Amino acid sequence: MTHSMKSDGTVPTIVLVHGAFANSFTFAPLSAELALRGVLSAAVDLPGHGFEATFPIGYQAPQDHENMSSAPGHLRDVTLADNVEHLANMLARAKEQGPVIALAHSRGGITLTATANAHPELIDHMVYVSAWAPVVLESAEYNAEPEMAEVDMASLATGMVGDPQELGLLRCNFRSRDTNLLEGMQSLFCADASPDEFRTFLNSFQPDENLDIGDASDRAQADTWGIIDRTYIRLSEDRSLPLRMQDRLIRDGDDLTPDNPYRVRTLASSHLGWLIHPAEAAEQLASIAAEVAERAEGATLVELS
Repeated sequence: MTHSMKSDGTVPTIVLVHGAFANSFTFAPLSAELALRGVLSAAVDLPGHGFEATFPIGYQAPQDHENMSSAPGHLRDVTLADNVEHLANMLARAKEQGPVIALAHSRGGITLTATANAHPELIDHMVYVSAWAPVVLESAEYNAEPEMAEVDMASLATGMVGDPQELGLLRCNFRSRDTNLLEGMQSLFCADASPDEFRTFLNSFQPDENLDIGDASDRAQADTWGIIDRTYIRLSEDRSLPLRMQDRLIRDGDDLTPDNPYRVRTLASSHLGWLIHPAEAAEQLASIAAEVAERAEGATLVELS
């Protein structure tokens, strides 16, 4: 038997959707800050993530690169559709308690966008935090656009192991001792953190990520995704998804649904820094939650009158 707290149906829950190689653990500091502000949150582990992740024995110390490059992983052949089904189930459970705010970071935005296309009724407000929200192009195609020209992905590419097509997934060695690799990753993703903070975050990552990031049918759709209120939180110091590309994604979304544009906010943060020091992000999310709660209360009063 499942028990749940009583709710008047107006208290929102923020459902947190992680990015590539991440998991629900990513959001632990943010969830704590939200709780201390009276905001409910629930972090998702997409299929094959969290305690469903694969950590090949060759990934442990001392590392066995042959094993690491060939060991099978649970994420083999996991699709974007699997992510959407999993997220939709979690959103539906949260919706039973009250309004739902779906927040996505980084690659999680691809899953959020596809889920909003399929199940707009489950989401009261979307929040993209430096996240991919494909509109006019498929997600992979945005990487070839001018706004991404200065992004140096060499360090991440250097860390990749195995053949993605043979493994059926992406695998990265985040436990490498290559100082050039580590410094390159920190510069790309987390230049505003100390080396110890960055390595701590890196150790919360899992080595595997699924290959499928959708196709043209998973781009934002005006009659579903486009009817949901949405916010884009720009990360001004992000070097992996630069501000120019974040602004491009915002413009593309606004062009699709000019009558329902993004509400835009900005945090002075790298791609990962806001998750290490989440107080300011929690403040902004708490204000969004308050606005959603106020709308829900207003709707309830109208129904009762």
